[in-house]
Amino acid sequence: MSTFQRATYAMSVHDPALFPPNDGSEVAFAGRSNSGKSSAINALTGRRRLAHVSKTPGRTQTINFFSLEEHRFLVDLPGYGYAAVATGEKRHWKMLIGAYIQSRLALRGLIVVMDARHAFGPLDGQLLEWIKPRGLACHVLLTKADKLSARERSAARLEAERAAQRLTAGSCSLQFFSSKTGEGVDTARGVIVRWLDAK
Repeated sequence: MSTFQRATYAMSVHDPALFPPNDGSEVAFAGRSNSGKSSAINALTGRRRLAHVSKTPGRTQTINFFSLEEHRFLVDLPGYGYAAVATGEKRHWKMLIGAYIQSRLALRGLIVVMDARHAFGPLDGQLLEWIKPRGLACHVLLTKADKLSARERSAARLEAERAAQRLTAGSCSLQFFSSKTGEGVDTARGVIVRWLDAK
């Protein structure tokens, strides 16, 4: 059984004061509420229901920690940008995500999940601005790649690369990903393992 397949739910946190001990290694996942973030986590771990997949975006309201092995975690951050969520809850999510990114010394890198058809929107740009001061590693999963034709893939890749260069000065890598077909799963796992192994 691979490290990813051993992933188990550890805890959910709704208050930064309740974060677990700030040691070990963590890789966090962030993205818009309809980007396919939970599906990506499930595909990477080979666990169909590890991260909750809802037909209603915006349901992940806590930071969820999944343990891979001792002191190693995948961290599912609340999805952002869903209009139907109350303003007060949006403010709380923003505070929670910001506090996590700014305070977690265990955080080795951020996987940013974006729908390949709508990548690098304003809220994605805001998230990338948050991680700049820390110099965190960043890798973008352009999800739902199976929905794109060859021509659309080429255009989406070019547009995403230009946006990544503009917003991150090329410091954020990217790839196509499909939780439905498994495209890009091994590549993304390789990125995560490299980050978790980094000292």
